Amino acid sequence: MRIAFLGLGIMGRPMAMRLVAAGHEVSVWNRTARQHVDGATTAVSPADAAKEAEVVWSCVADTASVERVMFGDDGAVQSLKEGAIVVDSSTISPSATLRFAERVNAAGVHWVDAPVTGSKIGAENGQLIFIVGGAPEPVQYLDPLFKAMGKLVIHIGDTGKGQAAKLSMNLMIAMIYEGFAEAFVLSRKQGVEPSKLIELIQASMVRSGVVDYKAPFVLRHDYSPNFPLRLMHKDIHLMLDMAKEHRVKLPALETVDEIYELSSEEGWDDLDFAATLGLLEKWAGLSGKAK
Repeated sequence: MRIAFLGLGIMGRPMAMRLVAAGHEVSVWNRTARQHVDGATTAVSPADAAKEAEVVWSCVADTASVERVMFGDDGAVQSLKEGAIVVDSSTISPSATLRFAERVNAAGVHWVDAPVTGSKIGAENGQLIFIVGGAPEPVQYLDPLFKAMGKLVIHIGDTGKGQAAKLSMNLMIAMIYEGFAEAFVLSRKQGVEPSKLIELIQASMVRSGVVDYKAPFVLRHDYSPNFPLRLMHKDIHLMLDMAKEHRVKLPALETVDEIYELSSEEGWDDLDFAATLGLLEKWAGLSGKAK
């Protein structure tokens, strides 16, 4: 297929590389700096990337970025023809997704929201899970592209439902990790060997995929970004906005948001979100690597 891929960040670049490796004709564009992907054409704008594209795939930071690359002065929609498909793997507002879909649907273009889970490693290894909202026909048409980049597609429902499910899942990730971080710091303060706590967690009913993934990094105090804190913080704000819009109370998440606000003030936005544990250690008078 002829594909325009917009956004070559932590997730987008390996996703585009997987599409090239699968034999697709890919044109790439990145906002912050022009980046080359071997085997792909490098475009000068989203509109340039989208020329003759059957599918325009975006993976950018936030709702405003999606709007800019799609509908800005040099946005991709300027080049889209009737029957094309826009796929958005960013994590953005479900309400905004519906507005964006209405704008392209009027021109005969399909919109599919397909945020992902699997983090950086999943993107690099083609093991992403796609959380999809959209009409059945374009979703089915995209199947070869999903297979090139991921291991599973879960079609949640209509447009916007993929984003709603992704934010709900990220809410659980933030909450599970916060529970682990508090338990980790409390036990460490009492002299419990951190690796032994991890062993106990993994052998018991509280075992979690979140903890399994993050524990090796935590034990090394390695907070190089797999999922940057600033992006999880952005998602938390989207969750709280979605809750307010639909009259849902999320009191625990409001408290976790305060942890992220303070972590941001520490200058940790570009670290992995697991770095929030460092704030708890600081308050507990713990420093250096866990021993």
